[in-house]
Amino acid sequence: MAVGVSDVSDDEPDPVELGVELLAHLEHESLSVAAAIDRIETVTTNPGLQREILDTAAMRGIIDREDGLVRPQSGGTYVSFEADVVVREGEFDCARCGASLSTGHFVQFDGGELGPFGSTCIRKVLGRE
Repeated sequence: MAVGVSDVSDDEPDPVELGVELLAHLEHESLSVAAAIDRIETVTTNPGLQREILDTAAMRGIIDREDGLVRPQSGGTYVSFEADVVVREGEFDCARCGASLSTGHFVQFDGGELGPFGSTCIRKVLGRE
């Protein structure tokens, strides 16, 4: 993590890194910028951070942005539901749609954990639907 002033505490995952990792693991050949933002909103609703996530991912070669489309460039790095998703019982609100959940699905990335999601939303966020 870069040294400097940040809104992120040492305990909290860096939203830019988490968003970049999410984009790197999407299972789409291409998607609209709006659809990419829909996924990024599960990390942050801050428009400045959303732009930074897209810009950082493009700068690192993780995505290609052209003509209103986002194309992930890191093929084959998809999230494994068996290895990368943890399911927990409890009371949660889905990070994508806000629905109340008794079972939360959390994606484990190197940069931190993303979730909770319901069983349908996790598939949508990762591009399986």
